Amino acid sequence: MFRFFENLVDPYTCYHHSDTPPQRLWPFMWAYAQPFKRVFLVTALLSVLVACVEIALIWLMGWIVDILQGPPGDVWQTHGTSLIVVAVFVLVLRPLIQGLNVLLLNNTILPNFGTLIRWRAHAHVLRQSVGWFENDFAGRIANRIMQTPPAAGEAVFQIFDAMTFALAYVVGAAVVLGQADARLMLTLAAWLGAYGALMAWAVARVGPASQAASDARSAVTGRVVDSYTNIHSVKMFARHEQELRFAGEAIEHARQTFQAEMRLYSIMDFGLVFLNGLLIVGVVGWAFWLWMQGQASVGAVAAATALCLRLNAMTGWIMWALTTFFRQLGVVKEGMETIAQPIDLVDPPQAQPLVLQKGAIHFDDLHHAYGRSSGGLQGVNLHIQPGEKVGLVGPSGAGKSTLMKLLLRFYTPEGGRILIDGQDIATISQDSLRQNIGTVSQDSALLHRSVRDNLLYGRPDATDAELRQAARQAQALDFIETLEDPQGRRGLDAHVGERGVKLSGGQRQRIALARVILKNAPILVLDEATSALDSEVEAAVQDTLYTMMQGKTVLAIAHRLSTIAQMDRIVVLDQGRILEQGSHSALLAQGGLYARLWARQSGGFLPPAA
Repeated sequence: MFRFFENLVDPYTCYHHSDTPPQRLWPFMWAYAQPFKRVFLVTALLSVLVACVEIALIWLMGWIVDILQGPPGDVWQTHGTSLIVVAVFVLVLRPLIQGLNVLLLNNTILPNFGTLIRWRAHAHVLRQSVGWFENDFAGRIANRIMQTPPAAGEAVFQIFDAMTFALAYVVGAAVVLGQADARLMLTLAAWLGAYGALMAWAVARVGPASQAASDARSAVTGRVVDSYTNIHSVKMFARHEQELRFAGEAIEHARQTFQAEMRLYSIMDFGLVFLNGLLIVGVVGWAFWLWMQGQASVGAVAAATALCLRLNAMTGWIMWALTTFFRQLGVVKEGMETIAQPIDLVDPPQAQPLVLQKGAIHFDDLHHAYGRSSGGLQGVNLHIQPGEKVGLVGPSGAGKSTLMKLLLRFYTPEGGRILIDGQDIATISQDSLRQNIGTVSQDSALLHRSVRDNLLYGRPDATDAELRQAARQAQALDFIETLEDPQGRRGLDAHVGERGVKLSGGQRQRIALARVILKNAPILVLDEATSALDSEVEAAVQDTLYTMMQGKTVLAIAHRLSTIAQMDRIVVLDQGRILEQGSHSALLAQGGLYARLWARQSGGFLPPAA
């Protein structure tokens, strides 16, 4: 039974990926709710039916009180059949109706609606560009991916569990009181007006207060995650107290915003208790007066009393549900600031896959300054022949890494274009571009998974023998076989920790090299690919790299000039422009910037930029 309701909606069902999600709250919620439309309709109807059943029970209680006024023998003889029907209704139909309502809410909507939002939001965020991620905190992004789905699910739950039920209940209560005496409806209407005013006051303030508290909690998360992510720096510089103060400021601000939110709830509760007292005294007192005048039966007084007591118990729940609803909507709005952002770097319509024939790369009048008025690349023109090995050197900030990022299409050039075998990379799919480029960066961060999983990122269908051969070529297999994590997993199955923190820099870089060897892409991009290796290991890895480069187009950045001296051509960048290019020996003979850098190097590293 549970499985049937749990599988009524598939949260992973196929859907149209939108590059521009709705920016307003209700269209945003409605877009995610499409697979649930029928379930929502049935749930709303059941909520109304549950409320009607509860009202009917109170009316039946008044009816029973009235029929008990006669002789006991006559009561059963006259109303026995009706009482049996009521008993069957209470024992069978009422549990069935309420059970269906609970199953749809708890087993169909709550687990699946939040899962659908989290799945689709994560899919959307993964499609964002590298630049988008560089402009935010990973902790804050993850926090919003985790907080928004349950908040949206809770908001939907309150609509059907509380608000729909409450609306139907109040209408039913008015009908029951009107049957006893129409004048009783006036007191109920006056109370509803005051109750509505209190709710309007609370909702107008709870929403912004909740938003402020949610923002403050996100700020705490961002600061705490920042400290944890950089725990090595915190420990190395003995900045425990400074980090504690840094987080403490955000924690205190979060406490103050939460206090302000809770003050509203306290005021709301005080007002609610007073209004409920007026409801009980007004309706029950009037019903009692009508009875004394002979204008209402004992059953009517009993029903009015039961209704007031039930409403008294419900009002706090409804008010809390309503404020919870708006508070959760505040969390959803905050999450939308991240998960509803348009994709800032998209494939063009009808983008075709890259057709790699030879591997020629042409940078045509390339400009890119990250939106600034200066810096970056300034009109770079560079043609790399198929199979040519080109090294990039230059002072820090010369534009080397920017050139690599543009080739990988992590950013769209602000001017100019990049061609691979005559195809503008802005017109082809990003996935096909990156599938044809093997990259090893200076920051060899690994996934918090097993060594095997990290290696297979290069080629998921690789055999175990191919995987081991790649690791052996990268001088990584020996140390991999000695690894063991705290859970007892060994070798290729050992987990490497967040960003590979359990491994040394050199070990991480060798795994990253093995991953690219396994990928065997026709174009290689190497950004300080051996910077973290000691000299002995680097010498062995260099031989592997030179072997791997055969038949491939290679673009390599290096500060250690000895690592690129054997390249076919060396391109010297300075202040975003190509200053020199040629072979190692030709550039030395020119006596320019490259020659000065070579002469001034100590231990193979560039001096600081002037």
